[in-house]
Amino acid sequence: MYKILVVEDEKYIRDVIREYAEFEGNEVVEAVDGMEAVALCKQQDFDVIVMDVMMPKLDGFSACKEIKKIKDIPILMLSARSEEYDKLFGFEMGIDDYVVKPFSPKELMARLNVIVKRNKNRTMATQNKRLKFGGLEIDILGRSVFVDGKKVDMTPKEYDLLVYMAENKNIALTRENLIKEVWGYDFYGDDRTLDTHIKLLRKSLGNYASHITTLRGVGYRFEG
Repeated sequence: MYKILVVEDEKYIRDVIREYAEFEGNEVVEAVDGMEAVALCKQQDFDVIVMDVMMPKLDGFSACKEIKKIKDIPILMLSARSEEYDKLFGFEMGIDDYVVKPFSPKELMARLNVIVKRNKNRTMATQNKRLKFGGLEIDILGRSVFVDGKKVDMTPKEYDLLVYMAENKNIALTRENLIKEVWGYDFYGDDRTLDTHIKLLRKSLGNYASHITTLRGVGYRFEG
């Protein structure tokens, strides 16, 4: 099904991920540090990468930055650290998901499947569509966002969240609905993930952050 690059310095964790991934029919390539991961990405193509944060030679965040320079491969980060700062840093770098150790292998595979499917759907998109809200413009085909004519850099998940909310403007969207539609699975674990992305999205929108309204006890609404 998918070709997965697993970057992890602990052999036991690599073995667990390989076992579950190959059981679902996926191909797995392993790397023990960030340097090896970057080298492999220069030589091969992957559908998704599972990347540990703390590794020798080159840490996961640095490796992610280098890989993004050469290829747009979705990345799921693994870390023993659950602090919001670490998650924010990762999402700002463009990772697609962040899983805290210890983790459920089944949940990890569910997340990977969603990431790959959504990435493939993005690349197959053929609809030339633009959404405009005053000085805020979203180019669906180009996966680009412009604020007052200037292109804004966004993480993949920020963009997906913005598009879904904009396409459902003026509708009260519950937290559960947003997570299900944007992340693609019934989320469980750290429920601050959505709030973290909303915070990043508002920062990216600048003067247009007010388009996103918080509905206390419910979720959020995009004011069109």
